[in-house]
Amino acid sequence: MAASGSKSRKRSATSSRPLPEGLVFFFDRSLGRRYVAEALRGEGAQVEVHDDHFPIDAKDPDWLVEVGRRGWVVLLKDKRVRRIRLELDALIAAKVRAFVLTAGNLTGPEMAEVFVRQFHKMVALSISHPPPFVAGVSRTKISIYRLRSGGIDSSGS
Repeated sequence: MAASGSKSRKRSATSSRPLPEGLVFFFDRSLGRRYVAEALRGEGAQVEVHDDHFPIDAKDPDWLVEVGRRGWVVLLKDKRVRRIRLELDALIAAKVRAFVLTAGNLTGPEMAEVFVRQFHKMVALSISHPPPFVAGVSRTKISIYRLRSGGIDSSGS
């Protein structure tokens, strides 16, 4: 008998298929350590969290270089990242694949829900689009932006 108040949850189609080996999702500090990471682990994702690898005060351009070297896919909340020249240059140089939550002021569980909803698309884009790129993630869609030394190309998705 199920515990009172517990819900059974059908596994998503994404979590029932094996994910590509070596596809690692790295969480920026802006997403916290708990809700989003746990939600994507529940989908079968291999997850790494900023504070497990870098000092709390690490500058974005510094950790982006290392994360790009490792080939990890970056998840973050600061949508301005594609407009800040220093960070944009670091994304390009490090050949980073980044997914940026576009909605502000969401709680941890709400952020987790958005990323879980878009997870299968993020996996597919991570495999099919060569780095570097930045993709805006919302509840209803993902918009991909190819990065190049002169700026950003919008290609939508």
